[in-house]
Amino acid sequence: MRIKKAAVLGSGVMGSGIAAHLANVGIPTLLLDIVPKELTEEEKAKGWTLEHKQVRNRIVNQAVARLLKQKPAPLMSKANASLIEVGNFEDDFHRLAECDWIIEVVVERLDVKKSVFEKVDAVRKQGSIVSSNTSGISIEAMAEGRSEDFKKHFLGTHFFNPPRYLKLLEIIPTKHTDRAVVAFMKQFGENVLGKGVVLAKDTPNFIANRIGTYGLLVTVREMMKGGYSVGEVDSVTGSLIGRPKSATFRTLDVVGLDTFIHVANNVFEKVEGEEKEAFTVPSFMKTMVEKGWLGSKSGQGFFYKKGKDIFELNYETLEYEPTKKLKAPSIEMSKQAKGTANKLKALVYANDRAGQLLWNILSPTLLYSAQLLGEIADDIVAIDRAMKWGFGWELGPFEMWDAIGVKQSVEKMKAEGRQVPSWVEHFLASGYETFYKRERGFVSYYDRGQYKPVEENEKVIHIQRLKEQKGVIKKNSGASLIDLGDDVALLEFHSPNNAIGFDIVQMINYALEEVDRNYKGLVIGNQGKNFCVGANLAMILMEAQDDNYFEIEMVVRQFQQAMMNIKYSTKPVVVAPFAMTLGGGTEICLPASRIQAAAETYMGLVEVGVGLIPGGGGNKELYMKHLSGMPNGVEFDLQKVANKVFETIAMAKVSTSAAEARELNFLNAQDSISINGDHLIHDAKQTVLALYESGYKPPMRRKIPVVGETGYATLLLGAQGMYHSGYISEHDLKIAKKLAYVIAGGSVPYGTEVDEQYLLDLEREAFLSLVGEPKTQARMQHMLVKGKPLRN
Repeated sequence: MRIKKAAVLGSGVMGSGIAAHLANVGIPTLLLDIVPKELTEEEKAKGWTLEHKQVRNRIVNQAVARLLKQKPAPLMSKANASLIEVGNFEDDFHRLAECDWIIEVVVERLDVKKSVFEKVDAVRKQGSIVSSNTSGISIEAMAEGRSEDFKKHFLGTHFFNPPRYLKLLEIIPTKHTDRAVVAFMKQFGENVLGKGVVLAKDTPNFIANRIGTYGLLVTVREMMKGGYSVGEVDSVTGSLIGRPKSATFRTLDVVGLDTFIHVANNVFEKVEGEEKEAFTVPSFMKTMVEKGWLGSKSGQGFFYKKGKDIFELNYETLEYEPTKKLKAPSIEMSKQAKGTANKLKALVYANDRAGQLLWNILSPTLLYSAQLLGEIADDIVAIDRAMKWGFGWELGPFEMWDAIGVKQSVEKMKAEGRQVPSWVEHFLASGYETFYKRERGFVSYYDRGQYKPVEENEKVIHIQRLKEQKGVIKKNSGASLIDLGDDVALLEFHSPNNAIGFDIVQMINYALEEVDRNYKGLVIGNQGKNFCVGANLAMILMEAQDDNYFEIEMVVRQFQQAMMNIKYSTKPVVVAPFAMTLGGGTEICLPASRIQAAAETYMGLVEVGVGLIPGGGGNKELYMKHLSGMPNGVEFDLQKVANKVFETIAMAKVSTSAAEARELNFLNAQDSISINGDHLIHDAKQTVLALYESGYKPPMRRKIPVVGETGYATLLLGAQGMYHSGYISEHDLKIAKKLAYVIAGGSVPYGTEVDEQYLLDLEREAFLSLVGEPKTQARMQHMLVKGKPLRN
């Protein structure tokens, strides 16, 4: 089975988002929707009729146009839109015969979906996979009456919105779906689409929406019962307990209250008794929908922003009030605890308002998850993964249960008269204490009276588990060197925010020496929140304020030398960036033998934001990366290259994806992108091995042509124009002059060839002169305190 071309039926927010993600991974996609029944005023003015092709494809054309403007961007690069071909259900339906995968994303009505699939069955080619992106309508019911080959190749593929960013893909087979098709789609989802795939059963709302919707409605009811405010609930149901910052009500505002109620009703209509009661939407939420207070898309919902102030809804009066936060001793205690598991334990057993609220939210959600085991999924791993990947929970329900103590919590639940599922009672009675067991880096889960190994894609590497299994070669406060297996080493950063200090520089040099002696190559990567947010700014500022420039000069020189050591290492060095890869983080990537970037990598040399220029060789390396992309033997304009590099650094351009990083020349043609972030370390390791096996040799040292004095003057023209127009400050201009001087190669004639050390010396001198500027120090201080740039 192969998927070379796909089709998406329905170009609404979800359909166009799925088409965009297919294009992101390089799959040509046919996007179809209905033919409009009326002309717009604009179309009438152009003299078009309903038969005009632009009119017939209007709905899809508008959807693709929206993709190019949406934020956050559904496309990793605007160029990917060229892989989306537009059409309509009447003129282009026959073209589904060209497609290997057909995804239905039309209106959530069973009769409409069945009608679409009847037509699909008539034109699709034998063996093509057909799926529905429904969020809860029965997959089995959709396939009724279809051909045998259709049924064998039909299943649910429930993406979460937005498809580019949310990791979860629920795959829902029917009793007729060929097992080989299910296995193929799971692998395809993980390896090609970059998703976290869980197999779900054909039940209302499947896994994540079933539990997530239940948990949200429990939270709303507890708020009403306990007399909490919207803001108070959000202040304790977000990052404090390992959930997204959007917590409860901000999440509902983002999703849209109308959408949420539709999903809740989907379960409400199909269940009985207590469960039906649990999915009953409170009347004030229905009133909000009637008033059009749907959340972000309507400008107001549970929260309302007026100017810079944010107000919360009083659900009793339906008036907006200043936002409140819940204050309780347990909140302060939990902040002292390390890790989400310990924070949860400190909170849920506390006898204060925060503890009572969280216990009354979490305990029914844990019990509900346990009750549904076997009905919505075969094992606890699928349920935990669905909640983590679909709702952004740091811990799934059963991991959460382990964190707060299964035995202790069940005793409390029973004392309160809560119904505990019999299998959990049996689990405890048999002497088991945790749903997961972790021994020497190997994780197993409880399943019907025994522990089974947690199955994972072979490309998933957990650094922490690797350290537990193999130990550490060497470590200091900033980084660890680890054996990745197959004679490849891994250098992992673990300083606060992975910021680069002297400790990391030391470990880079040690790692390169150790790899030179005993390994085939080195991967530089980690699994923190971000790859690296740059240099240790606090340390630089502290030394600058003490006038300790000798110390700063030494650290910058050593950082530059470490980057040169990476570049000219005798063994291949592959850097694996992801998420925020800023300033010094990008400088570590640029000199490497190869970069293996996660698809969601946000790279940029952003030092001007704190009044500096890159000091670790970033200016030189980005310039050389641009030069290396120029065709051999063909004359090119050196000034244009210098201009481009100057613009990228002076404007602190940051890529919004790895694809965009390639467009900005942070990545070149030899560098690669991992669509699945969980496979990043594996992919980087394979790149090291491939380079080694092909007889890797470090690059030859070569002279670099620069634009010199005349180029410097050209570089400054734009900056001076912006200064005189009032767009940049006097200090911005001073930084621009320093940057231009470094990129131009100083006071030499145009076209002079200089060596790398000469450019590094210019860069270091410029960096040090800017560190001493009071306005630069003010910018650094502001960034450290406020977390955003100061314009001075």
